[in-house]
Amino acid sequence: MVQNGPVVEVLIGPSQLFMQAMAPRGVTPAVSAKALAMIDTGASGTVVTPMVIQQLGLKPVGVTMMSTPSTTAPVQVSQFNLGLSFPNGVFVPSIIAIEAPLSGQHIQCLIGRDVLKHGVLTYIGYMNQFTVSF
Repeated sequence: MVQNGPVVEVLIGPSQLFMQAMAPRGVTPAVSAKALAMIDTGASGTVVTPMVIQQLGLKPVGVTMMSTPSTTAPVQVSQFNLGLSFPNGVFVPSIIAIEAPLSGQHIQCLIGRDVLKHGVLTYIGYMNQFTVSF
């Protein structure tokens, strides 16, 4: 049973495209980082903390503006091309995630609708249980 909503441990790493592009150059991609991730249907995109990005040693691929319920105006955030692995072996090979602090929370990642659009989420709130199928 999940105590804090729909939370799952994922592996976050460089995208499959990045790893393929770097292989001929002899560049060894960063290892994956474990992260506690919350499924967030209110988030349009996936968010990872600066700590995870630092562990991976990745450079941003762009910047975008982000609005949150706790900000009064959009803020500029860095974008990263990442891959996500779920415990059941499902691998999402390439997403553009943003880097943002998730201060005061027990998670290092929010999985947004950019990932969820590829699957089916069932959340049974009164039992505090969920499944995600891809």
